[in-house]
Amino acid sequence: MNTEELQVAAFEIILHSGTARATVHEAFAAMRLGHYDEASQKLEAANTELVEAHHAQTKLLQDYASGVEIKIEIIMVHAQDHLTMAIFSERMAGHFL
Repeated sequence: MNTEELQVAAFEIILHSGTARATVHEAFAAMRLGHYDEASQKLEAANTELVEAHHAQTKLLQDYASGVEIKIEIIMVHAQDHLTMAIFSERMAGHFL
């Protein structure tokens, strides 16, 4: 896998994770106002974004498992951090809801 392909995958993960996390924050805001149905819808939307981020991540894992050499760059570490925090935020929001 070349550097450009890795960067595209990383930015896909960052894009979808960032959108998910922002949507989770909107869900928390709705919860604070007592708008629980709206919060639930926001969390569903966040989950949809997380699934998209996972698709990009899974593609990398499949490539790696099939023998493709993947050199990890700092942007991928950053992308994984975004994904981890977005998943954590979405799960915590679900518990609070």
